[in-house]
Order: sequence, then structure tokens, then C-alpha cells
Amino acid sequence: MRRFIVGLLSLVGRFSRLVRRLSGKTEEDAAAERVVSGRSWDEFCDTLKAAGGALNFPGTPRDAFSQAEGYRYLSRLTRAGLMAFVEHADPKAPVLHRVADEITKLGADNPDNHYLTAAISGAFEYRISGRRNSVAYLSFGTQAGHYGQGGGMPPTGYIEAAEIDMDEDGCFELLLSCAQKERNWLPMTADTGTLIVRQTFLDRNIEVPAHLQIERINCPDDERHPSPLTPGALDEGLKSASTLVAGAALLFAKWARDFQRHSNRLPMFDPAVSNAAGGDPKIAYYHSHWSLVADEALLIEVTPPPCEYWNFQLNNYWMESLDYRYHDIHTNKHLAQYEADGSVRLVVAHEDPGLPNWIDTAGHMSGTMCFRWVRAESHPEPGTRVLKLDELSSLRR
Repeated sequence: MRRFIVGLLSLVGRFSRLVRRLSGKTEEDAAAERVVSGRSWDEFCDTLKAAGGALNFPGTPRDAFSQAEGYRYLSRLTRAGLMAFVEHADPKAPVLHRVADEITKLGADNPDNHYLTAAISGAFEYRISGRRNSVAYLSFGTQAGHYGQGGGMPPTGYIEAAEIDMDEDGCFELLLSCAQKERNWLPMTADTGTLIVRQTFLDRNIEVPAHLQIERINCPDDERHPSPLTPGALDEGLKSASTLVAGAALLFAKWARDFQRHSNRLPMFDPAVSNAAGGDPKIAYYHSHWSLVADEALLIEVTPPPCEYWNFQLNNYWMESLDYRYHDIHTNKHLAQYEADGSVRLVVAHEDPGLPNWIDTAGHMSGTMCFRWVRAESHPEPGTRVLKLDELSSLRR
């Protein structure tokens, strides 16, 4: 379904460009007409309306609670799309901003992550400067395109903090370009359109995120300022924002449906699919679905290999992380309590079972979940068992 919609939008775009060429109008002329006539806004609204179809995708839960979360999710995606593609869409003057945060969520957003993104272009060169501070893991990736174009987001460059030369205070500069640089270089290609920054905390309560800023370089100073808004920029921004809502909602609805084939288990997710959707190439993901009745618990057991970081989280059906501001819906390498033999046991349950590493379902009876290994020497599949709550008594120390 998503592939059909993307193909249809692409076909409409090609047809529209052909008509413009035959009529002698420029793209900016056509955009001005669309804005003045109201068509840009009408089509933005029409695409948002069509995006609601993702909530009826095969396999989606039809209860009122899940559907209410689904429509809230679409509203959050809309807000994120407008920020990314209308407010901060100019690659001549990029702005690092948060699309996914404690409120706006998508694609199994990591509760331990502080995500930043910026619009960039392979036609320009940039410099990121700042200080590392105390965040546990810091990585930078460039990607082709963005969700708002209806396609995937394959990587075009990647570097992490361990590969960046920094001074004794953790200060550094990182260059982004298509042409290779001698040091501290993040590659781009002609197709690059997005910068993704991942900062991963072991403990948000004590760690300080990196202080970062981005600027375009090798250009006159007056070209670093944002361009005045044009009808073409607004027209394209509204298209991209609405396509983000429709495309992301359909993509993750399909993933969630497929995860139900192995509900309450945690098999490895296909790395090629993950990378194409903007995943970190240094991370092994284990996406799945979970479902528990009131007196059940999901027991997850694994012995972590040597790794930089691991974590586990619960999401709702739409692949939004549950509200980690008020509920313990995840744990990680630093926060978890370990067994004497180095293994770890996590307990997903609707109420506190009186055991370490309780993962709170936050009022949900089902949803999706994700386990991650980051830079791990091996990638063991976590074992899972569904138990009755009274069966957990044997696990208490």
C-alpha cells in the first residue's frame, strides 16, 4: 500500500512537470498559482485526511483507546513535519532541532536518545562545532532524502565520537562534504538531504548532552542566512510534511502488523530494512510485538555480550515509545540490575511484580517493543517466556 501511494505521488509529480514544460511555466510560477488559489493548502489537508487510513491498516487494533492514540500520533507527526519541512527546511542555513522528543515519537524512538536533525544538501559544505560533554554515546549520520519525500532514508555517511579528534575539554569540529577531508570528516553525496545526530544517555538524570551548532561554510556570509520564504518553498514544504505523516504512518503500521507474526518473541530485525529506514548501522535491532492479559508477565532473559550499550523498551502499537517521563517503560546497560552470572532478567508486567527490572506497560495491554545492541561483539537473541504473575514467585530472591 505504501509503495503504491509513493509511486502514485511520483507519477503525479512527473505528469505535473510535463504539463508545466508544455505550457512554458516555471516551477515557481506553478507554485505561486497553487499557493494563491489555495490548492497547496487543500492538498496538504487532503493528504492528512488520507493518512488516517493507516489506522485501518490490516492488523491494527480497533479499540477506542488504540485508535485515540493513533490519531494523536498523526497530529504529532503533522507537527514534526511542519517543523522539519516548513520552519527548518533551508539547507543553506541549517538548524539543528528535535523532531522526535519526549512528546513527538515515531519508529520506536529510543527513550535514552536525544535526537537532533537538520536539513542539509550535498551541494554545500558544513561545519559542526561544539563540546561532547558527558553523554555516553554520540553519533552523526548523513542520509539521502527524508521521510517527507515518500521513500527510505539510506545512509550516505556515518561517524561516531570515538572516531572524532577532540581536545582535552571535549571540543571538536566536524566537516560535512562530498569531497574527502583529512580528519573529522562526515561524508555526504549529491543525494544527501538530512543530518541525524544521536546522543545516547546511560542515565539522563546525571549526563549532559553535547552542545552542538551547525553552519554552512565556504560561502559568502550573506548566503548563510535563511532565504526569504518563496511560494515554491511553502508548496514543497506542505507536500513533504503531509507525505511524512502518510508515509511514516503506513510504514510503521505495516511493520507492526508483521511483528505480530512473532508476538512476545524478539528475533533480530533485518539490518538492510533498518538502515534503509534511517537506522543506525552500528546497532542491531530486535523489533517485535507484545500482548499480555492482566495476570500475565513477559520474562526476557539474556546474557549481554561486551558492547558499548544495550537497551530494551516498550512502545504502543504505532511504535511510539510509551511515556518514559512518568513510567519505567525501558532499561539499559547502566540502569539494569544483573544476576550473579552476568545475565539480565527483565519483567514486563501491568503491575509491579516485586522483582528487579520491572518494565511498566503504562496502561497498555499490547503494543510493539524493541531490544538494541550497540557495537556488540555478538548479537544473542533475548529469550522470552510468558508467565502467570503467580509463577514469578519462584524468581524472587
